[in-house]
Amino acid sequence: MEIIRGIAASPGTVVGKALLLGAAETHVPRRTIPPRQVEPEQQRFHAAVQAAIADLGGLRQRTEAQLGAETAKIFSFHEGMLQDPSLIDPILGLIAGERLNAEAAVHERFEQLIGQFRAFKSDVFEQKVDDLIDLRRRVLGKLMGEEEDRLARLTEPAVIIAHELTPSQAAAVGHGKALAFVTESGGLTGHVSIVFRALGLPAVVGCPKAAESVQDGDEVIVDGDTGVMIVRPDAQAREECLRRGEQARRLRSALAENAGLEAVTRDGTRIQLLGNIEFPEEVTAVLRNGGDGVGLFRTEFLFLTSDQAPDEEAQYQAYRRTIELLDGRACTIRTLDLGADKWTQAMLHEPERNPFLGLRSIRYSLQNQPMFKTQLRAVLRASAHGPVKIMFPLVSTLMELRQARLILRDVMEELDEEGIAHDRRPRVGIMIEVPSAALMARTFAAEADFFSIGTNDLVQYTLAVDRGNERVASLYTAASPAVLQLVKNVIRAGRHAGIDASLCGEIAGDPVFTMLLLGMGLRTLSMVPAQIPVVKRVVRTVDIGLCERLARRVGSFDSERQIHTTLRDELRKLDPANFGGWAAA
Repeated sequence: MEIIRGIAASPGTVVGKALLLGAAETHVPRRTIPPRQVEPEQQRFHAAVQAAIADLGGLRQRTEAQLGAETAKIFSFHEGMLQDPSLIDPILGLIAGERLNAEAAVHERFEQLIGQFRAFKSDVFEQKVDDLIDLRRRVLGKLMGEEEDRLARLTEPAVIIAHELTPSQAAAVGHGKALAFVTESGGLTGHVSIVFRALGLPAVVGCPKAAESVQDGDEVIVDGDTGVMIVRPDAQAREECLRRGEQARRLRSALAENAGLEAVTRDGTRIQLLGNIEFPEEVTAVLRNGGDGVGLFRTEFLFLTSDQAPDEEAQYQAYRRTIELLDGRACTIRTLDLGADKWTQAMLHEPERNPFLGLRSIRYSLQNQPMFKTQLRAVLRASAHGPVKIMFPLVSTLMELRQARLILRDVMEELDEEGIAHDRRPRVGIMIEVPSAALMARTFAAEADFFSIGTNDLVQYTLAVDRGNERVASLYTAASPAVLQLVKNVIRAGRHAGIDASLCGEIAGDPVFTMLLLGMGLRTLSMVPAQIPVVKRVVRTVDIGLCERLARRVGSFDSERQIHTTLRDELRKLDPANFGGWAAA
């Protein structure tokens, strides 16, 4: 039995058989083939290369149509490399001369080239190394069997284990094929972790050497509540994890029974609890869990979970479907938060060294105006079917907000000229996710209709901690006094200007923080739908006076550990039977 600890990314506990994905580079078979097998093995290699070239050609054509010829050049370069005799001939030689199987020959030749490129110690050659790694992955994937084929051969759902997964991979596996997910990389608030929670499947991320410790078919336990994976568990560990998992399920079931009750504090203050969604279908989960509407529609997942960008009509249908399912309830649509993801970085001829400080979110949209206008057209067309608020992400300067509003106005005029119905006075707000915006909140409040505090990124940028890096995960905490000071500043600025200020980061759904957030003055929280019942239970158990006293007390602390310990203790006091598990997490 082996216990591997990571980061709890999505709650729940399951026992199942492991299936490794993305192992095409780490588990390359190596064998000597008989002389009669040389020619068939070379033919198999040629077929794999041609299949990879065909995939790249399709990617190039789609990218050129959607993003232009310049962006598509990266795929043309890859196609050319796979037809270069200096790559192909040595591999054929290894198969014939050393009688290596095709997989081992491909791996060996690519390793040689990667080593040669790295020896130049040049940024230019280092970027080409990434190209080689990608090409090796593609060819080996064709030789060893596509992941889609391996998934298709599954006779029962499995625990999916990988070094890393993209949101599109996670969504493609989804229900029916996956019991749970474990990845070696990633953090609590990364895009793929968000998809895990949206799927409602247990997940542990940042789990070091998980793929190295497991073979296909091994029994594993995934505990998404504590962030643990147990490989080949003994009977005692198996029974204990299943028992705790059953307790958690019973508690969630009991909380869900009260989902229809109003989120009102004991002294009569109404709190609006909204859901964060990635796809229209999640609206049903928001309403089933007692949510008042959608506080954050992360529209980039329409892009991240597909091989090609959705056109205006596809986006319009998704937004319209969301609005119709909400039937007049609140709906806030955030424009694309792209740029720091593999989807956009893969399209760049020269990927950014630090994309989280680069061309992402509203910056990306402002520099890709055709894509931005297409989305705004789709959102505005959908606004004819129900109330919609439009929210711009990661705004750091007033000029970004003004420029985005000008583009929105241009799109509205275009729709007017075409006689297309839309809301002519949409409410436009911004996400407060960087310290510059939090510090200048009063200035922004003069030109924004509402604020939504995105603590996932606000923590990252305030504390200079990469939220997707498991090595520094322990430093990433919203209980930081600095982060809480910025949140408080935004709330005060919104109150002073008379505009709504809500919070939609992960801590909105963490019951440990609920009393503090209410005490700081927040009256709208947006969270993962499954967390709405437990937060509602806290809201209905407290009064605002108690929360305000706690907020003042915590405001005097200078240690995140002291803050978090105090918040857990206060939650435990409210209702040990129901909140003890969360308070101990």
